[in-house]
Amino acid sequence: MRVLLIGANGYLGRFVADRLLADPAVQLTALGRGDDADVRFDLASGSPGALTRFLDAVHPGVVVNCAGATRGGARELTRHNTVAVATVCEALRRSGCGARLVQIGCGAEYGPSQPGSSTAEDAVPRPGGPYGVSKLAATELVLGSGLDAVVLRVFSPAGPGTPAGSPLGRLAEAMRRAMQSGDGELKLGGLGVQRDFIDVRDVARAVHAASLSAAQGVINIGSGRAVRLRDAASVLARVAGYGGALHELDGPPVPVRPSIGHPRSETEHTAPAAYPYPDGCGSWQQADVRTARDRLGWRPRINLEESLADIWMEAACRI
Repeated sequence: MRVLLIGANGYLGRFVADRLLADPAVQLTALGRGDDADVRFDLASGSPGALTRFLDAVHPGVVVNCAGATRGGARELTRHNTVAVATVCEALRRSGCGARLVQIGCGAEYGPSQPGSSTAEDAVPRPGGPYGVSKLAATELVLGSGLDAVVLRVFSPAGPGTPAGSPLGRLAEAMRRAMQSGDGELKLGGLGVQRDFIDVRDVARAVHAASLSAAQGVINIGSGRAVRLRDAASVLARVAGYGGALHELDGPPVPVRPSIGHPRSETEHTAPAAYPYPDGCGSWQQADVRTARDRLGWRPRINLEESLADIWMEAACRI
């Protein structure tokens, strides 16, 4: 099976590439903007015709699109997340390769959800920010393209390679600085939100499974369990061996001993978040992942503690 991977050098794309390369039946070609891509091509500015000619020459059986932008203004997000996908869809429609498309979507497409609920694929998307809007527009383009296509809505990826600017990346960097300077306490804000974290290596497994399957439409990829960022910070402190006090700016002091899933007091449940989480999804998000199980035969394998340990190992190397 020849697979064309777009965005192989990105956060998710690197792990998808590793997973596909581990399959001896896969012949992988990487397309992207970087010098180390097999073929250099900018989806946001390149023409569908040029991409079509490349598809006809390579003749892939599957195209996986991991490219996109998570930061920037509405114009930049639209160019890299929506216009780029329109280019891919149009090129595939024109091409004679008949390739299957695996598009990486995002849980931010759903927007805020009711605390305690699990969001299934039939939920009405109401993205709360320009990033979610740009990704939802891309999903609609894929679903309306008439192609053999599936969109994997990835919730909150974590694990090795986590960007330093992400919430978990910022937690690890703040803890690294506190340990380096010998600070006996660490003050953090915005820890009240709850997110469904999924390890990037599990995401890569889902992409591989989707490439081999006949499933179409939208499929959620998450752990199926919301975790409060406050609890993730406590586990990260334990993994890092940070013995100082962990204080939440928007709530009561947080003990550093509990593990994920530790029972919480009523006060902890009602503590408001002082700062919005950057994905526009409000205070709660949890995926219903039954479709991934039923249609892809996929289940998450890596727990959040292992993901956090890998995040910490990378942060600790900067000490």
